Amino acid sequence: MKSDLEIAREAKIVPIKEVAAKAGVLEDELELYGNYKAKVSLDILERLKDRPDGKLIDVTAITPTPLGEGKTVATVGLGQAFGKLGVSSVTCIRQPSLGPVFGIKGGAAGGGYSQVIPMEDFNLHLTGDFHAVSAAHNLCSAFLDNHIFKGNELGIDPDSVTWRRSVDVSDRSLREAEVGLGGEKNGIPHHTGWDITSASELMAILALAEDLPDLRRRIGGIVVASTYDGKPVTAEDIHVAGSMTVLLKDAIRPTLLQNLENEAVLVHAGPFANIAHGNSSIIADRIALKMGDYVITESGFGADLGCEKFVDIKCRYSGMKPDCIVIVATVRALKAHSGKYKVVAGEDLPEGLVNEDLEALSEGICNLTRHVENCRKFGVPVVVVANAFPTDTDAEHQMICEAALAAGASEAVVHHLHAQGAEGGIDLAEAVMRACDEPAEFKMLYPDDMSVTDKIERIATEIYRADGVDFSEQARASIQKFTDWGYGDLPVCIAKTQYSISDDPSLLGAPDGWRLKVSDVRLSAGAGFLYALCGNMMTMPGLPKVPAGNAIDIDEDGNIVGLF
Repeated sequence: MKSDLEIAREAKIVPIKEVAAKAGVLEDELELYGNYKAKVSLDILERLKDRPDGKLIDVTAITPTPLGEGKTVATVGLGQAFGKLGVSSVTCIRQPSLGPVFGIKGGAAGGGYSQVIPMEDFNLHLTGDFHAVSAAHNLCSAFLDNHIFKGNELGIDPDSVTWRRSVDVSDRSLREAEVGLGGEKNGIPHHTGWDITSASELMAILALAEDLPDLRRRIGGIVVASTYDGKPVTAEDIHVAGSMTVLLKDAIRPTLLQNLENEAVLVHAGPFANIAHGNSSIIADRIALKMGDYVITESGFGADLGCEKFVDIKCRYSGMKPDCIVIVATVRALKAHSGKYKVVAGEDLPEGLVNEDLEALSEGICNLTRHVENCRKFGVPVVVVANAFPTDTDAEHQMICEAALAAGASEAVVHHLHAQGAEGGIDLAEAVMRACDEPAEFKMLYPDDMSVTDKIERIATEIYRADGVDFSEQARASIQKFTDWGYGDLPVCIAKTQYSISDDPSLLGAPDGWRLKVSDVRLSAGAGFLYALCGNMMTMPGLPKVPAGNAIDIDEDGNIVGLF
């Protein structure tokens, strides 16, 4: 099969003005970045405020392997299938981080014949939002250090600084660092480090902000440190919030692209779901709901992470309610959840994963069952779709569909979106439309006024199926401090591995008889959530021995080569 890049370049791409016009976006609501991408003005929300919202579909997945299971292929391809059926839809996805693009995972434009185009632009700089987030993040770091160096009028305790630095590459050498070295002219020496841009609180804020004034308010509320007498210090306190917002004034607007069927795709923000809430922006979804009859939005990693956070954080702040949840599964991942096979990125798949093994599939399918049961707790119809690979068999697909229906899914189908494009997703599109018409009683997992510890325990026991939670002394002290500061009513974001429903990546399938271990709880006051650290979570990835960037180059004609 042709590479993703070859398929994307051979596709018929139309001027973005045509895509916008078809989707009901006026020309004066666009800021063009060349012929094939454009920022969309938030003024469109005022113009279309009286138009009824479309149906909202959240695409999530089973617990993935390190290779990913094609969730974005399903997300983008579903939009293409709607287009083939003549149904108005808009797809909303996050912008990929350059770290994974040049590292191990690759891009996030979908794949095969279900892609966002132009895929080179999408996977690289696009319209510069990530660079703006990095610049605003580091501006705050510089202002904070400068305040301490130039007299420290607020009485900031340098050892209390929680605001690190940010860069959008995978560089493990920057995880921990000492700055301010080399003499008194170079600042106050202290320990810090770098996070990848997707892990910046600013990225989460960009995804959760409702408009520019809300973005400004949230940035001002970022807690960066505390004083010697234990009071929080915010970005507003060090007089940098306004400048940070100025750097993000264009990034607040989503970018309009197109899929291979020339249907509208809104790209915005890019928080990771294992350490943040991992969803595309509220703004993009709201605009899309006014543009299309169906909106497909995507949650990061498995349903225990991205989908739970979609419900309990994104829907809590936005007021949006999903009409359907789609869970993507693959034969190979469910076989891996049997514990018989190990998937290692960059290595050939074990023989059992590319040949029929109904016994392994039967043993690992409990992972799918667990996710279906969990998503049903949100009161929304669930559709399960198996992402077909050439090595799958009909018997394996049948086993997945039967298990999904037995677990409570409304429908279960197979898609061939990667190999066939829109035609390979017609069954999925029709199943989703039927599910969206089913009655739903959407509900979140916990109320605002529940205590922080109880919120964490609710997620742990209801979604992860842990027997309980073990809080370290540090975690309990942090919870008490943040509650005393007035942040106890915030929702909770669990930071944990994406490779298990538990906090231990070695526990595959649907583990029982374990307890969630919370080592610390930290505050993202601007984003509007507390996050509990469970396990060894890294906010700066490292590169593999053979990074994907090794193959990326530019030819004599100026064309990018080697990009997937």
